[in-house]
This record gives sequence, C-alpha cells and structure tokens, in this order.
Amino acid sequence: MPPSLQTSSPRRGFHVMTKPIGPACNLKCSYCFYLEKSRLHPSEGNFRMSDTVLEAYIRQYLDAQPGNEVLFAWQGGEPTLLGVDFFRRAVDLEKRYANGRRVANAFQTNGVLLDDAWGEFLAREKFLVGLSVDGPRAIHDRHRVDKGGQSSFDRVMAGLAFLKKHGVEFNTLTVVGAHNSRAPLEVYRFLKEAGSGFLQFIPLVERLPDANAAGLGLDFATPPAPGKGDARPAMTPWSVKAEDYGAFLVAIFEEWVRRDVGRVFVQMFDVALGIWAGEGPGLCVFAEECGDALALEHNGDLYACDHYVYPAWRRGNLLETPLAELAGGEAQRRFGADKKATLPRECRECDVRFACNGGCPKHRFLRAPDGEGGLNVLCAGYRRFFRHVAPAMEAMAHLLRTGRAPAEIMERFRERDRLATVRPDVRCPCGSGRKFKNCCGRSAAATSIPPATTARSRPVRA
Repeated sequence: MPPSLQTSSPRRGFHVMTKPIGPACNLKCSYCFYLEKSRLHPSEGNFRMSDTVLEAYIRQYLDAQPGNEVLFAWQGGEPTLLGVDFFRRAVDLEKRYANGRRVANAFQTNGVLLDDAWGEFLAREKFLVGLSVDGPRAIHDRHRVDKGGQSSFDRVMAGLAFLKKHGVEFNTLTVVGAHNSRAPLEVYRFLKEAGSGFLQFIPLVERLPDANAAGLGLDFATPPAPGKGDARPAMTPWSVKAEDYGAFLVAIFEEWVRRDVGRVFVQMFDVALGIWAGEGPGLCVFAEECGDALALEHNGDLYACDHYVYPAWRRGNLLETPLAELAGGEAQRRFGADKKATLPRECRECDVRFACNGGCPKHRFLRAPDGEGGLNVLCAGYRRFFRHVAPAMEAMAHLLRTGRAPAEIMERFRERDRLATVRPDVRCPCGSGRKFKNCCGRSAAATSIPPATTARSRPVRA
C-alpha cells in the first residue's frame, strides 16, 4: 500500500524529471545514454507507469512543493509512446490535487509521433514542449535514427509543424557533439529558420564503459566518484571536445549579440546574463551545489539525478517512502554538497569559477595539471565561453540595472564593427572612455565589448 501522503516538505523545494515510459523509445539514437537503462530492469517488458504510481507521484510531488506554482517535467525514453490519454489523466490528477496552486507542465519529445490530437492537447493544457533536433538533415540524421537505422528528420519536422499549427510553445534541444560542433552557425541559422525562438545546446559527453558499467551490462561509463579523475579518459568518438564546445558557443554568441538579442533566447546566454545580473545561474549545472533535480523512473524509483540513474544513486521508491523524505534525505543532501566540497584547486582558483562552479559532477572525471581529480572535461570550453562573453554580459547587466533593454547591446556591437574599419581613433562606443583602437579594436581577438562600468560587479542575470 502507498504510504501516507501527509508529509512535510523538505528543507527546500526540489524538481523531478519524470520518466513515465522509462527508457523505452521509438528511435535508436546512437549517442543516447538512456536507452541502455532498460538493462537495469531485466524482468520488465513494459515500462509504462502504472496508474497507482502516477497518482501517488502527483499527490506526493504537489504535497512536497512549498511554492504556489509547481512544474511537472515529463521525459523518457519517448513519452508520446504512452498516448495522449495517459497525459489527460495526469492533468486531471494535477487539477484534483493542486489545492489552488498553479500547475505547469514541460514535455520533452523527439517529435516523431506528434499529430493533431497531440497538438490540440498540448496547446489546450499549455504544455511547454522541448523538441530534440540536432540541425539540418545531414547533421540531425548522423545519430538520430529509428531502430531500422532510417532517417528521423522528416518526421521530426512534421512534428514541429503540428506544434506550430496549434500554437504550442516549444523549445529546441540540440545535442552538441563531434557531428555538429564545428558547424555552429549552420545549426543556429537552421533552428531559427525552422521557427525556434528558444534554443538549448547540450554538450554530448560520454565515456566508454568502465568496470562498474561492464558489471551492470552497460555501454557507457557510470559517473565518477566525487573528487576522482583520470588523466586520459576513454571518451566515445561522438563526444564533443571541450575546445570545440567553447568555440561553438562563442561563434553563435557573436552572431546573436549583433542580431538576435531580445528576439532569440539561447539558454546558455540567458544563464550567463543571469549570473552577471546577480540572480544566480538558473541551471543546476552551474550552481555551487546540486541535489535539487532528481529523476523518477516509471516504477516509482527515485534517483539522485537524471545523469545518475544507477543502482548506487537510487534513493528509494515513492510507494514505500514518501517522495519528500527521499528527496530531502541525508544521502541526497550529501550528494548535492559534494559538488562544492570536492572542487579541485584548479577550479577554486579559476577566474570563472563564479560562473561555472565546476560544471556537472557527471563530467568531472579529469585530473587537473597538479594531479588532483574532479576537473570537468569541458573546463577549457567553459573558460573560453565565459571569458569571451564577460565584457558583453557586464554591459548588458549594466543596461538592466539602469532600466534599459539588453538589446541595446546590438547597436554597440554594430557601431564597434563599423569603427573597426573607418575611425579607430574615436572614443570607443562601449563606454570605457578609451580610444577605440586601444579598447575594443585593439585586436581581432577582442570580439566582445568591455564593461560599461569600470568597477567589476559580482555576476548578474536577466
């Protein structure tokens, strides 16, 4: 029998990525780290979340959240395999147990099964949809294929058309790996032309199996223990290189900051501006500590994080122990605190530590130059990106602090570009008071404008 649902809230609110279909999917993306999770449930042929688990989850999750607005996030596998009726029931349960609070839903899909019925439902219930697409056809189909190895591109684009037809709010989620990291503007412009105004670029980082993964029958390495590292980890050939990921973000930023500020929203840029504006990162990857973003499997098992769905990080089952107790337990608090506690000195002394905070613990498996473990494999890319955008972020944060629109930065960049060729001796338009040739025009490498104020404030966000 399910436990009593009258539980107290944990120390703070938490978020759950819900997997109502577990790892089941109608595609077979070659880089997917979740498909193999079916091997952790060898006795189960059906990964569909039962009505009992669904109702217990919705009641307990609503009961555990301290705020007036509660977000449910549905992922997979591929959640559309459950059919529209499953989510109609989920919404009915949310309304039944909301007790006057506002409830929102986010839904991640590969788009292949979307049709008019899905479009009507998602629009009516105001779901925010994350659609996975890696770029134009040749790039997208490099890894995102069906179980027969056939292209998914046309079906994804058809799904996108249904979302637009019914006015469903959507983001695009793009995995950045070896297949597209060197084509940043091709990917960015394609997504814009496809109608995406909200873009997420997710770095693809996977390692070949270690001994622990092999023991579980898995194809990819399990996450590292806190503070551990390997000088030369065995990366999969499709993983993104740190330098390429940084260059990918910088190239897109340079086009965005001249043309698309306030019109196109890139998660990484929003996160950076939030940091420079003093509002925090808004993304667990860059928070000082983590542990508030857990994952719920189809059978009611709760795990420390979406990237830690392995036996060692199973917190329990909500049919046996209340969700709030599992999320607020000592093991989970320790998991979150370890992110900060195990930062290597290389990170602690880094000039962009305030922005990156070591990144996701799953990716902290390198050894620093001094031999200490726990360095993020994407460190070089993060350093390049945050250092590059720092002056522009400070300038946009200054605009916000003075009640002006960050989009004004575009005109400054366009003026800077014009002055680079015609009047290098005039005062720089960035507001530094220096001559352009000694400021933003000092070298071709100076691609971001310096701060609009001379004092460096603590990082900010908008």
